[in-house]
Amino acid sequence: MTFDILDILKKLEVNTTGVNPGVSTGADHWQGSGNVLDSFSPVDGKLIAKIGTAGKKDYEKVMLAATEAFTTWRMMPAPKRGEIVRQVGDELRKYKSELGALVSYEMGKSYQEGLGEVQEMIDICDFAVGLSRQLYGLTLHSERPLHRMYEQYHPLGVVGIITAFNFPVAVWSWNTALAWICGDVCIWKPSEKTPLCSIACQVITARVFARNNVPEGVSCIINGNYEVGEWMTTDHRVPLISATGSTRMGKIVGSAVAQRFGKSLLELGGNNAIIVSEHANMDLAIRGVLFGAVGTAGQRCTSTRRVIIHEKVYEAFKTSLVKAYGQLKIGNPLDTTNLVGPLIDKQAVELYTKAIEKGKKEGAHFIVEGGVLDGKGLEGGCYVKPCIAEAKSEMEIVQQETFAPILYLIKYSTIEEAMAIQNGVPQGLSSAIFTNNLQESEYFLSHQGSDCGIANVNIGTSGAEIGGAFGGEKETGGGRESGSDAWKIYMRRQTNTINWGSSLPLAQGIEFNL
Repeated sequence: MTFDILDILKKLEVNTTGVNPGVSTGADHWQGSGNVLDSFSPVDGKLIAKIGTAGKKDYEKVMLAATEAFTTWRMMPAPKRGEIVRQVGDELRKYKSELGALVSYEMGKSYQEGLGEVQEMIDICDFAVGLSRQLYGLTLHSERPLHRMYEQYHPLGVVGIITAFNFPVAVWSWNTALAWICGDVCIWKPSEKTPLCSIACQVITARVFARNNVPEGVSCIINGNYEVGEWMTTDHRVPLISATGSTRMGKIVGSAVAQRFGKSLLELGGNNAIIVSEHANMDLAIRGVLFGAVGTAGQRCTSTRRVIIHEKVYEAFKTSLVKAYGQLKIGNPLDTTNLVGPLIDKQAVELYTKAIEKGKKEGAHFIVEGGVLDGKGLEGGCYVKPCIAEAKSEMEIVQQETFAPILYLIKYSTIEEAMAIQNGVPQGLSSAIFTNNLQESEYFLSHQGSDCGIANVNIGTSGAEIGGAFGGEKETGGGRESGSDAWKIYMRRQTNTINWGSSLPLAQGIEFNL
């Protein structure tokens, strides 16, 4: 399969000449008076397009449009909002191949993964449509006679969304689809490394909103640098900030939002492990570890960083895994025969090489050597070789998250030891065990087992479905996005009591007679 990137960008209404305005409140209002941002592809190093970023005046215009739109949008019945989100999902279906290719070219993940990411957007729209008729509260029994109590949920207002480069469209959709049906309006600050994906999404969304006479400001994007994020996180007009990124970034965002008593939804770093039991199906385990470690070139927050292997099967599993790594095809992600694409940029390549150097200094033994790749067909790109090292769990480099395809193998003898190794890192996003032993799997899922927000049995650490709440514990931030009851973070809860009698009894039997 071949791709004409220029044709794809044209269909997505992204300009390749001049400067794309990177700030928008809807179909007709695009601007961007800040510095010009260049988007380079990690696939071949070429400049894709230029994007205008937000100045402070642009930001204020966006905030004004969003706050005004909220007064109208919140009054639309939730099922009507759901109908509009359904149309957004249908529009995404029309442009799935083009948007998937843009994700692949601007971010570097394989075309199959790009399509999968757009499918996640479609799926969350479908989920949100059903949810729009299920924003349930509770009816409670009052201790006072002739009183009724219930709980209901109201929209928050403006939701600020800060996303990372590795999922340049899906994470935005997880937030917006739910926030929209809850009655909120959204302002999106995408990663500076993947700005064109945000413009394409805004074009698609704005087209649907305009057809339905939705006021401009319900969906806004503001491309820019860290200053834009600071404006959002310190703005009292933004009651909720949903931020995806590093733990370092999350500490800054969480602290700033807490200072003004706002709400934050944080999806931060992961240092995910797979336990391979002596009772595992080895074919499944190899497949799960391989995709978890090298998918998206190790740049998923759920990427597998550590494999904790029982001593009885350690050597056999290591041999099979090394053989599987030898079959990996690395190259242009738009070539569907390649399984591994590039890292996002030169800085990521540098961090990768430094992590390998640090690992070797700490005593890690590399059984599949890493290195930067720059051979034929890889010119100008940011390609590296996925590598494997035997290591100790207490090594500093193993305790850290490196956003690159570096995998550490660790040996264990008892399930309790394996569990302690897995949980013995600051992060707590995703985890998995491969075992056909019922007691081991139940132990792994019990309160004594995995301390992560995601715990899987006989599947890897990557590939969460939108029906379940996504997020982690500890330095991963504690946030939950996407399915289950994650919608509640986008709303404020209110308890209501109605006295329909002719007297005024007080709670707890208190007497207050004049």
